[in-house]
Amino acid sequence: MVEKEEAGGGGGISEEEAAQYDRQIRLWGLEAQKRLRASRVLIVGMKGLGAEIAKNLILAGVKGLTMLDHEQVSPEDPGAQFLIQTGSVGRNRAEASLERAQNLNPMVDVKVDTEDVEKKPESFFTKFDAVCLTCCSRDVIIKVDQICHRNSIKFFTGDVFGYHGYTFANLGEHEFVEEKTKVAKVSQGVEDGPEAKRAKLDSSETTMVKKKVLFCPVKEALEVDWSGEKAKAALKRTAPDYFLLQVLLKFRTDKGRDPTSESYKEDAELLLQIRNDVFDSLGISPDLLPDDFVRYCFSEMAPVCAVVGGILAQEIVKALSQRDPPHNNFFFFDGMKGSGIVECLGPQ
Repeated sequence: MVEKEEAGGGGGISEEEAAQYDRQIRLWGLEAQKRLRASRVLIVGMKGLGAEIAKNLILAGVKGLTMLDHEQVSPEDPGAQFLIQTGSVGRNRAEASLERAQNLNPMVDVKVDTEDVEKKPESFFTKFDAVCLTCCSRDVIIKVDQICHRNSIKFFTGDVFGYHGYTFANLGEHEFVEEKTKVAKVSQGVEDGPEAKRAKLDSSETTMVKKKVLFCPVKEALEVDWSGEKAKAALKRTAPDYFLLQVLLKFRTDKGRDPTSESYKEDAELLLQIRNDVFDSLGISPDLLPDDFVRYCFSEMAPVCAVVGGILAQEIVKALSQRDPPHNNFFFFDGMKGSGIVECLGPQ
């Protein structure tokens, strides 16, 4: 693992950095900013969502950020990927993103890697404090999550499919601090009686509370057994987007790509068939994901990338800074409703 710079002394921040990050230091504190400044992050997949995550982390002030992508810029990419300059079709996506990404914050060491993530050895990932995957197959997501879990690296993954997007985190055994408003007793000179027993929140005083939370691997979160009584009871409360994700990851595995508008009719029919197959294997009714889902899960949409990328970057910042409770473990965003939900899914 990467050695963290200790707070204070050599781990202090310069006057220039203090000025650059003044607002966020006021928001989450100097110690949290020092932890961010000592952290290196890997982002895999530089389409629209990857660009949003990169932008937010660079502006937040991580020590270093590596953008990894072996694919070339397609004619559709600039629609949601704002780091790519005009005329970059055919160039490597990560390389085409470098100049604008670095210009966002010269204090961050922004690097590019053009290799396929599937070919990377385990030792490659140990150079980072957090790894975030986008545009990856289910097998790659599970493999990299296992590597990160073994090496105590914060793991994140997410994607955007049309109006829908998701994030997932596996932080292992994660410790963090949360700011709580102190509860003050209200006595007003009364030593007994109901008034003396009342309490109120004193917003002028806060205290930092240390907490710990345990995350499960992504494999367990994706392979929930819905046959048990407890699971069946929770089924109706589970976001349909969880099952939509299962369908879209299966499509990506089978076709080696995501659904595209160029082959809408063919892909829509295949999505419905995959939905039926996936739900049959899970032992649940296809009615949980009505047929019209195929109308809203094609291509990356820039506004959805902005929302999901903002949430995912925020979760990475929270994990690295060890400040505030993280989302455990899924976040699903539905652009049709304009809202999102956090779901904790895994072993019952």
